[in-house]
Amino acid sequence: MRAIISVSDKTGVTDFAKGLSQLGFEIFSTGGTKKALAEAKVPVKSVSEITGFPEILDGRVKTLHPMVHGGILANRKIAAHMEELAKHNIGEINLVAVNLYPFVQTVSKEGVTIDEALENIDIGGPTMIRASAKNFPSVIVLVDPADYEPILEKLKGGEVALPERKRLAQKAFQHVAVYDTAISQYLRRDREGFPEDMTVALKKRYGLRYGENPHQQAAFYAEPAVGQAAETGITWAEQLGGKALSFNNILDADAAWGAVTDFAAPTVAVIKHTNPCGLASYDDIAEAYRRAFSGDSVAAFGGIVASNRPVTLAMAEEMKSVFYEIVIAPDYEPEALKLLQRKKDLRILVAQLPPGYGKAPVGYLDFRRVKGGFLVQESDSLPEDKVELKTVTKRKPTPDEIKDLLFAWRAVKHIKSNAIGLAKDKTLLGMGAGQPSRIISAQIAIEKAGDKVKGSVLASDAMFPFPDVVEAAAKAGVTAIIQPGGSIRDEDSIKAADAHNMAMVFTGVRHFRH
Repeated sequence: MRAIISVSDKTGVTDFAKGLSQLGFEIFSTGGTKKALAEAKVPVKSVSEITGFPEILDGRVKTLHPMVHGGILANRKIAAHMEELAKHNIGEINLVAVNLYPFVQTVSKEGVTIDEALENIDIGGPTMIRASAKNFPSVIVLVDPADYEPILEKLKGGEVALPERKRLAQKAFQHVAVYDTAISQYLRRDREGFPEDMTVALKKRYGLRYGENPHQQAAFYAEPAVGQAAETGITWAEQLGGKALSFNNILDADAAWGAVTDFAAPTVAVIKHTNPCGLASYDDIAEAYRRAFSGDSVAAFGGIVASNRPVTLAMAEEMKSVFYEIVIAPDYEPEALKLLQRKKDLRILVAQLPPGYGKAPVGYLDFRRVKGGFLVQESDSLPEDKVELKTVTKRKPTPDEIKDLLFAWRAVKHIKSNAIGLAKDKTLLGMGAGQPSRIISAQIAIEKAGDKVKGSVLASDAMFPFPDVVEAAAKAGVTAIIQPGGSIRDEDSIKAADAHNMAMVFTGVRHFRH
């Protein structure tokens, strides 16, 4: 029996090769893998001894040869195939263990050139993997070090059964598909528009107890961070305490982290069912939390807290009397972490701030699943300084109103449509989300804000088809409004605002979030 072993990830490979050698396998290898096996005293030969040809082109061509691929691809059940092997003196290859050049790791390094990226595109490896997987009834193919020990045990028992070989083949084809997707994404990253064909590469992070509801199975998958300097966000957050994350926890935590990292100023969000029931910006992060909590102290119970600054002991002290599911931040003061870790059920996450944070939001492709397909769009990522305000009323907003209008406009982007947000002193006072009617969302926001609504500003994620929201806001004591504009009835809303001496600005951009 013969095996070819050629791996970039050398985890466990020497022990595996020793085990194969003890079982009678003749082992062939290339480059760094051959060197590692030889240094570990594993009997190993060069693949060149199979091909009768040296490695050429700086190692680009090593295994691309009929003596290798004939031995892999021959169907052992077809007599003519076996006769051809004998005619050309080609020996069978029974096991192939290969994993590929670290392309994603290479292109994620800062300053990597296109030449370096191209050198890390594996050709021979994927070819051997695909050939072996195609012929899995006869060839065992391994791409994951986690499979080494179980397969050794099965070989010691006599044979690797067909269902197990089939599982390994599926895993192999998926391994190559993910690899090719990463390369495609890298080569496409500077291109505008959407390609005719698109694949999404996902790696399982971990299984979940269940999905949105207990009768739904679920797991959490991650996209490779192709060409990025760091893996950021909830997907790669580190958990420092508390129970395992659930499906809904991850959704809510992602919404919370997305909200606070959309603000350059120190900001805290309190999220419930992916909507911010509290949001505030303030230089002192503990005070930002207090203000965010005051937005809806009842809804905050069982919610998610996110901060775009390290959690201080003062902030942790403020939080300790409230039950939260999760807190997430870029860091924690040591004493703050100790205090929070006393709450055994509180999931404590630390996540890296996104690249370019505080300057411009990082764009990405947003995928929305529908039955039988995906909707794909660019993310709603606009830098704070790109919002152009156009005053459409007789009264212009005051400087303080402008600050609150810009805060409210960024806040309403994170509320489900139809979305209305009320804010004052860079604090979300009340919000209405997900209502079929915009006026109902406005009424909910006004009711939530209570007496605090007087002197506040209002943000709407989309235009007003009628002046009813303006009228309701004026009656409640709102002094200024920010909205996209663009309705054929804009003039009705402008007249209503002028009648109540309100300031209203248009942005020309809407923020639907379905």
